[in-house]
Amino acid sequence: MPYQPNDLLSRHFEESGHDLISKVEEQLKLISPDSPNTPIYRDMILTVLRMAQEDHNRWNAKITLQALRELEQAFRVLEQFKGRRKVTVFGSARTPMEHPLYSMARELGAALARSEMMVITGAGGGIMAAAHEGAGLTHSLGFNITLPFEQHANPTVDGTTNLLPFHFFFTRKLFFVKEADALVLCPGGFGTLDEALEVLTLIQTGKSPLVPVVLLDTPGGKFWQGALDFIHQQLEENHYILPTDMKLVKLVYNVEDAVEHINQFYSNFHSSRWLKHQFLIRMNHVLSDSALEHMQVAFADLCLNDHFHQHVYSSEEHDETEFSHLARLVFNFNARNHGRLRELVDYINLPENWAQSKPQVQQRTREPSKVT
Repeated sequence: MPYQPNDLLSRHFEESGHDLISKVEEQLKLISPDSPNTPIYRDMILTVLRMAQEDHNRWNAKITLQALRELEQAFRVLEQFKGRRKVTVFGSARTPMEHPLYSMARELGAALARSEMMVITGAGGGIMAAAHEGAGLTHSLGFNITLPFEQHANPTVDGTTNLLPFHFFFTRKLFFVKEADALVLCPGGFGTLDEALEVLTLIQTGKSPLVPVVLLDTPGGKFWQGALDFIHQQLEENHYILPTDMKLVKLVYNVEDAVEHINQFYSNFHSSRWLKHQFLIRMNHVLSDSALEHMQVAFADLCLNDHFHQHVYSSEEHDETEFSHLARLVFNFNARNHGRLRELVDYINLPENWAQSKPQVQQRTREPSKVT
């Protein structure tokens, strides 16, 4: 959704008799005179100034400072990798090198690199080390957590500019999801299960973009199947989740299927966003008239009102001219059933649903699905 300035902040300082707003805006014009984000930066600075005015707790101020520093550093470092598709890989740091899962993770990293995708991990050992080992430094990013005891990143990313240190778990977890065009989860402990459920929750609730979530296990392995059985029997059957929520995740038993599932997701689907009150899906290929007509009935439950519309880039999307070559599918999404949304993406990814005239496909640039 479009950014809404915080009028409460402005009124707070106006009522306090402090002429801070004009001074803040004056400094921002000196630093970045043409930035469209000036209102956002202004409110960020006013928020910090209000904290300083109240000055309640030093610990709160230190947490805010550390979080802002970590966010700014990560944004700056990751800017150089913008436009490269990335896959976050989770799994146990305790997986030994002789375990079949270690070999699979190493093979996964190599396969993702061959598909020109970068591999993001927590930079530790086990599954993380194996995935980076297979991908190589050029296709690896490590998000390391600093702990009070000595620890080292895995050899692939240790001591390189592809390694980002984080003090807080919550900022680190933010970038695991924010930067991911897909996620692959191998068997692991509490941390892996935490990441799996958090990712599914974020996608299910629309707080994170729709991306492929792949559960990877060894042939005949029961780790993820046991977890899915529990979800079916306890969550789905008790109506704690929608049956279609299970469409958000895919269980596979080999690396080829994992990478194919990710590549298939982006065969036509490019990215998505909210534009005012409409949901917009960018596509590499225009849909045929017959496919669009079928969609009006088959996926009518996704629309609050009206129908699906297909059009080209419009002047309303002035903030994303780099995507002007892509076709658009626009509708009033109910913002609830993201499992059905995933079924819609699978439908538009079928080549038989594309029109014969296809626009030039360009590399996907990563961005949030919701603009705030």
